[in-house]
Amino acid sequence: MFKKIIAMLLVLVLAVGTFSGCVTRVTTSTDDGSSSTDLITLTCYSQLANWSGLMVGWFATILAEKFGVQINIVPDTDGVFATRMENKNLGDIVVWGSDGDQYSQAIAAGLLLDWEQDDLLQTYGAYMWETMQDAFEKNKTVSAEKDDEGNIIGDADTIYGFAANVASSSESTDSFFYTWDIRWDLYAELGYPECNDLDDLLEILTDMQALEPTDDNGNKTYAVSLWPDWDGNMVMYVKSLASAYYGYDGDFPGLGHYDPATGEYYDPLSEGSPYLEMLAWFNQLYQRGLLDPDSMTQTYDKMIEKVQNGGTLFSIFNYSGYLAYNNDTHAALNKVMKSLTPTEASPIVEGLSTLGGNRIWSIGSTTQYPELCMEIINWLCTPEGRLTIDYGPQGLCWDYDENNKTYLTEFGQLCVTDRTTIMPDEWGGQTFNDGSFQINNTTWASGDINPVSGEPYDYTMWASQVSGTASCDAEQDWRDYTDCVTIQEYMLSGNYTVDYPTTYSATEKSDELTLIWNEVTDCICTYSWQAIYASTDEEFNAIVSEMRGKAMQYGYQQCVAWCEQEVAIKDALQEPLRSSD
Repeated sequence: MFKKIIAMLLVLVLAVGTFSGCVTRVTTSTDDGSSSTDLITLTCYSQLANWSGLMVGWFATILAEKFGVQINIVPDTDGVFATRMENKNLGDIVVWGSDGDQYSQAIAAGLLLDWEQDDLLQTYGAYMWETMQDAFEKNKTVSAEKDDEGNIIGDADTIYGFAANVASSSESTDSFFYTWDIRWDLYAELGYPECNDLDDLLEILTDMQALEPTDDNGNKTYAVSLWPDWDGNMVMYVKSLASAYYGYDGDFPGLGHYDPATGEYYDPLSEGSPYLEMLAWFNQLYQRGLLDPDSMTQTYDKMIEKVQNGGTLFSIFNYSGYLAYNNDTHAALNKVMKSLTPTEASPIVEGLSTLGGNRIWSIGSTTQYPELCMEIINWLCTPEGRLTIDYGPQGLCWDYDENNKTYLTEFGQLCVTDRTTIMPDEWGGQTFNDGSFQINNTTWASGDINPVSGEPYDYTMWASQVSGTASCDAEQDWRDYTDCVTIQEYMLSGNYTVDYPTTYSATEKSDELTLIWNEVTDCICTYSWQAIYASTDEEFNAIVSEMRGKAMQYGYQQCVAWCEQEVAIKDALQEPLRSSD
């Protein structure tokens, strides 16, 4: 009866569009007989996190107030997955970088919780249950046991979670991630030279560095600054450039690139592959003195600090481009980063889908607090929770106006443009960035529509942002030149490639192939960085040749064969979607 009453209350809360969660605290006795309230500590093993330890700052404050918890984050460093699997305890909340091998292994080992056990999802995840049915159906399919050809051979009726970037409809695209940001004020000063391809861009960046050779602090500027933290099967920035330029998926099938427009697969080490083409381009940057020499050894935090100080002139990513550089200080100097996509480029963008992507939220089967974990994930899926993930506490950083339209407060605007902004003491006193949502996964896609405001979750598309005047003359010049007001509008006006989500999930690799795969991918990353730093074209070619030879010795062709198998499976799922476009 109690569960039924709770369920009815949650449905009533859902009707008004919000759900703040239930505050759960543990009461303990002190030595003098009085009681004190302690926070419950939940462990979140997140394969996407760049943070280790307890969350701090403003998001930790919200979690403590709403749910009476603190979250200890365990990132996916070397050996962590194997150790936690061996100990048969993945944690309370478990976030997966993909729905592939390791996710399947966890299910097979019984280490993930069935979300419908004892009506857990329906009772404590009422908002999700009402709004994400397609995503849950996809999870049933993804989680089911499959044969080597991807056919389901087990039951497909268990929900172990859902994948991020869910949309309320499948009729549009998500916000662009590859936005080709460049210092527009310098580009205009050069007289708007043609930018048809990467060769043109190379010359433009060379001339821009000559115009502004030092950053805000007097340090040398570079075209771009890389970082190795996020490398996986290949060097991240290299494989991502092929995604930004050709529209190829560099995350699937894990090694090389897949063209979602045609179904074609390009292995990374074949002659003239997209990966080697982009590797050579970064080497050309290095040979011209346009690549930050610290790229191979620095952290993401060090890189973003350089971007914020004007140390870079270009980025294919929005977060290390205009989102990091554009602020009031630079606008006052008439300096701004805006999009300039080469004419021949066709950046990849995810199609919005009610199915979601492949980065999964789940709950560990050994947790003592399944209801609490579900409440937290459920809140993150509400409009309030989704906006809080990106923009901070409601009221302090963002809110709704009298027409229920979203806007950033003056302080919120400052936090968005400068993530080193110090939060008020009552919100933890940390920087906005340090106090942010360190689990590093999303729920709804940023391009999806917030049902409260009728606007996307992406703040750059809010009426309150686009209706105002340009921040400086250089930004107005970009608007006049492109005849666009927002980055999204500009990107949609050019060429782009849509990657349609499907129910695909990777076939589990054998233990032997996993060992070979790790040796091959380590080889590719190691030699790729060496190739980037080659002093001459001859040295570059020699390093690539040695990389190819070593990889072949490790079993490269077996990895490629597995990738080709996976491409065939996914392409069969995507082909009907392409045909109906």
